[in-house]
Amino acid sequence: MTALDVFLPVGAQPSMDALVDQAVRAEELGYDRAWLPESWGREAATVLATIATRTDEIGLGTSILNVYSRSPALLGQLAATQQEACDGRFRLGLGPSGPIVVENWHGRDFGNPLRHTREAVEIVRQVLSGEVVDYDGEYYDLDGFRLRCDPPAPTPPIDAAGLGPKAVELVGRFADGWHAVTFTRSGFRERLADLERGAGLGDRSVEDVRVTLSVGACALEDDDRARELVAQHTAFYIGGMGTYYRDSLARQGFEDVAHAIHDHWQADERGRAVALVEEELRDEMGAAGTPAEARAELRRFLELDGVDAVNVSFPRGATPDEILQTMEALASVR
Repeated sequence: MTALDVFLPVGAQPSMDALVDQAVRAEELGYDRAWLPESWGREAATVLATIATRTDEIGLGTSILNVYSRSPALLGQLAATQQEACDGRFRLGLGPSGPIVVENWHGRDFGNPLRHTREAVEIVRQVLSGEVVDYDGEYYDLDGFRLRCDPPAPTPPIDAAGLGPKAVELVGRFADGWHAVTFTRSGFRERLADLERGAGLGDRSVEDVRVTLSVGACALEDDDRARELVAQHTAFYIGGMGTYYRDSLARQGFEDVAHAIHDHWQADERGRAVALVEEELRDEMGAAGTPAEARAELRRFLELDGVDAVNVSFPRGATPDEILQTMEALASVR
């Protein structure tokens, strides 16, 4: 059975307790895993460790920690510590993020994101083994240190995000899982071939790579409000987060609308960008409307071949109460 996860809100929440309470409620409702993003809000490790003390069974993970703001060795330490904190329920999700966050927030050069991601995954894997880390890479040269504690058991899996063909191929070759974000159903299917090719290059089966597909979702009795929230969220990523998501959507066969959404957003014509999402992408991206409508739309993603987990992703403009309503409405979708 395809797993049903929750992607805790990337938008600002009133308190850390609100995020913890959402994860606790997700466990009560039977969700399989709670993923926590990290952008320019609350730092993820502290929130996840707090969630670990308040939950018993739900899986926990990061989606996504960028590979620039922490060293790969520190990412390995973080994964080992989180696995200990939650008694073996942790998955580490990594990715390059994008130049807006990495350069404008962290002040790092966003050069060669694929190589940075590969080196981070390889180093973290060495750290988690408990052996002395010996690594000679393009960006990192490490030698002589090992974890100063027992390595985590079981070893937490390392997932990675990827949008383009080469990025997804890299995930298939080196990571334990793929986080697919801002994909249409047809576009997702096309990238599966890249994942399979990467797995082959890594001398393993694509079945060994866990695929988590994030779906923007909102289920409210006010169906217009639900659809608007999901459309706003999608328009923000395509139009306001650089060119990565725009280009990804263009590769999926929506080139004209992707560029139009981006151009309207950049021209401060946000309403027109949101309207384009609702008009052109409603049948391909997201699950929004009344609870019954949102459940029906979410099932279309759960039924996609190659998906191991669907990640219910809440729109950034949703209130805590709207997040809770959506979580409760979609828990019974399977």
